[in-house]
Amino acid sequence: MGDNFVMQASKIAAVVVLYWVTSISMVFLNKYLLSSPELRLDAPLFVTCSQCWITVALCLVMRAIANVWPAQVHFPHLDLSVDILLQVLPLSIIFMGMIAFNNLCLKSVGVAFYNVGRSLTTVFNVIMSYVLLGQTTSLRSLICCAIIIGGFWLGVDQESQHNSLSILGILYGVLASLCVSLNAIYMKKILPLVEGSIWRLTYYNNINASLLFVPAFLLAGESSALLTFNNFGHISFWVVMLASGCLGFSMSYVTGLQIKFTSPLTHNISGTAKACAQTVIAVSYFHEVKTLLWWTSNFFVLLGSSSYTWVRGMEMKRAQKDFMDEVRTESLEKENESA
Repeated sequence: MGDNFVMQASKIAAVVVLYWVTSISMVFLNKYLLSSPELRLDAPLFVTCSQCWITVALCLVMRAIANVWPAQVHFPHLDLSVDILLQVLPLSIIFMGMIAFNNLCLKSVGVAFYNVGRSLTTVFNVIMSYVLLGQTTSLRSLICCAIIIGGFWLGVDQESQHNSLSILGILYGVLASLCVSLNAIYMKKILPLVEGSIWRLTYYNNINASLLFVPAFLLAGESSALLTFNNFGHISFWVVMLASGCLGFSMSYVTGLQIKFTSPLTHNISGTAKACAQTVIAVSYFHEVKTLLWWTSNFFVLLGSSSYTWVRGMEMKRAQKDFMDEVRTESLEKENESA
């Protein structure tokens, strides 16, 4: 009994560590690609587009491996249906906005402020669920959202006080938060088209995004930045690009793995704790000095996000219990009527 508990706890700890390392490494690698003074590559849309190409290629590689070792590797069948591509296109546009604005936000703000800059996802979840689905939200959930908004505004104020505020970075962060919320809502509608497979949806989303990003980065004038980029032919640059793409591809897997070994609630709490650790690491790594109010803004954002997760978890459990009680009551009434 004790050995089984230790083994299960060790597995959970390993999965959580894997999730943290993958997520934090991806953020720091993307920051290097997007705004490193050593690299000097001013082409965020090209970087994002390249990561989409890498994801498509990795999906095909995983499918090929699954064909060779079907017992060891499970990966869904991938085809290329133009009809599905077109049906997935509206979601792909939202997905494209989500990853583009995420990268543009990361390029414009520091890693330490990145989580605060795009912290309004929960708030937009509440707003969009009401606007698009007609779902109302409890007072306690709204209070949690108010705490997040307060932390966000305090963080913006503190960045302004330190003359490190990027208006564009804040705008990109807000738009990224909106797109993340819309992506989650519309994904539920599109998943049946790909037989409920997240990997197939990832495959089609990234094909569409790869095609859409090409005219986007050309129209943004990034072709001139690429022509003058000195490291374009260096293998080290493409190794970092490939590593970043692989980490992005792996996030779907490690996220699902963490949920499988823990729970959706624990996953969200782990994500909040990871964001806190990422902020501390970034401040230490970049030798930044932050005020007490700046740290307070981060605390409010993390407190509001974790509280919202806990409140929604309790509400869902209560709703499930009420539903089961209602089913039992109806069943008993039918039994009494038949008797």
